[in-house]
Amino acid sequence: MPVDVMHRFQLGDTGIHGVFVQMASSWAAMRGHVDYPEPVAGLLGATVAASALFTGLVKFEGKLSIQLRGSGDLRLLFAEATHAGTVRGIARWDGTPRSIADAGADAQLAITIENAQRQTRQQGLVPVEGEDLATALEQYFERSEQLPTRIVLASEGARCAGLLLQRAPAEGGRAAVADADAWNRVGHLLATLRDDELLGLSAETVLMRLFHEEGVRLQPGRAIRFACSCSTERVAGVLRSLGEDEARAAAGQDGVVEVICEFCGKAYRFDAVDMAAMFAGEGVVMEPSGTRQ
Repeated sequence: MPVDVMHRFQLGDTGIHGVFVQMASSWAAMRGHVDYPEPVAGLLGATVAASALFTGLVKFEGKLSIQLRGSGDLRLLFAEATHAGTVRGIARWDGTPRSIADAGADAQLAITIENAQRQTRQQGLVPVEGEDLATALEQYFERSEQLPTRIVLASEGARCAGLLLQRAPAEGGRAAVADADAWNRVGHLLATLRDDELLGLSAETVLMRLFHEEGVRLQPGRAIRFACSCSTERVAGVLRSLGEDEARAAAGQDGVVEVICEFCGKAYRFDAVDMAAMFAGEGVVMEPSGTRQ
């Protein structure tokens, strides 16, 4: 049975490294907050798996996000993963999008790394071409990082998964790969991987089936779990940014402003006393249920 885990691995002396991700309960928790149509859920699951994969490529303390935004039926795919192994994601859509091509001709794909330790933010942005998310992400690495990368993503029902291969960059003007044919060889092997294998088999089983002749070195797994970074302070900050008149205009007949987090479904409620304290510059501390402390 699949578990929520991310593994890094190397393929012998080929100069090729990779990342393997499977998610079950964490992805089910994300799906449980919104009734996504199956095609949209599949696209979002693949995006979430990709975000977790990419955290295995970089050493940082912070968060990494993938965002695909367009003006077509597929409005937004957003997934975020952290160095601590937490993931979250949302999608927005109109109609019945079936692929990333339904994001429209103006769609763009952004990958952002926010390093909390260094207090830096790096972003790469490329246009979206084609219908396959994995191919679009491979093109991102080719254009932005000049690193040959192969990606396989799968999402079905309550499971999503991904496998990534990347060739090490040249060092000192000399190729880092001793086996010149290795990249083509492992690429052909990766193409034989079926979605049901990626979703349902362990990392050890998948990698040994594919690359047993390459000398797989699998690193210990890191647990993945769903978690949201929403908080009363963050929601209050959004309301402050709207301005007092607009924030109060959002109140219902009972004078309470309710904000629902799109990622986790938590409700934050601000009554007249909370609003007065908020715009007077005082802190407002509440439980997510809206009970003021």
